[in-house]
Amino acid sequence: VHPNVSQGCQGGCATCSDYNGCLSCKPRLFFVLERNGMKQIGVCLSSCPSGYYGTRYPDINKCAKCKADCDTCFTRNFCTKCKSGFYLYSGKCLEKCPDGLEANNHTMECTSIVHCEASEWSPWSPCTKKGKTCGFKRGNEVRVREIVQHPSARGNPCPATSESRKCIVQRKRCQKEGKGKKSREEKRKKSNKDESKETKQESKGRAARRQNREQRENNNKTQPKKRKAPNKEQNLAPIDTAH
Repeated sequence: VHPNVSQGCQGGCATCSDYNGCLSCKPRLFFVLERNGMKQIGVCLSSCPSGYYGTRYPDINKCAKCKADCDTCFTRNFCTKCKSGFYLYSGKCLEKCPDGLEANNHTMECTSIVHCEASEWSPWSPCTKKGKTCGFKRGNEVRVREIVQHPSARGNPCPATSESRKCIVQRKRCQKEGKGKKSREEKRKKSNKDESKETKQESKGRAARRQNREQRENNNKTQPKKRKAPNKEQNLAPIDTAH
């Protein structure tokens, strides 16, 4: 062991020196050089910092630097996140996206262009004029559709979601507001009145019949019973025809 190399290191170092820091790491840790002023100091980490990717060798595990335009990477040639001003596409950082793709400033990636999609038209509505369906001959009818897929920044814009056309119908008179309700109310009152009248008449009829029946019963009780007149034929004496 070199005189400047120490075996009693801290922070995951297997060997170290006072001037250069870690010279080797304990198993499974990554060795990386960090700049400290004019010199570089070795440190041992459980994972590589941003801008580096890890490589494992039989004798040492190292952190290697990503490309200059790459913020994080899986290998030197496969970036997973680009630095500001670049867009990620297939592991590479590009200043401009290829044809057929557009730059997504939210994810900083090159994504496919999405065009607007609309549903089928609905059936035409009833013919109306100023919100009414009566009192006119010429009006308008409308139909609508919904947007099922909104477009991306460079996608085709959405079409109109409603359209109208003129229509002709057979004119019909509008019922005055409240007239129908009033007419129904009057009919109901009249019906109730007629029913009440019939009920009163039936009650009077029953009362009159009851009164007549009671009067007849009273007359039968007060009048004396008539005696039967004797049979004249029975009272006549027999005529003597012998002389």
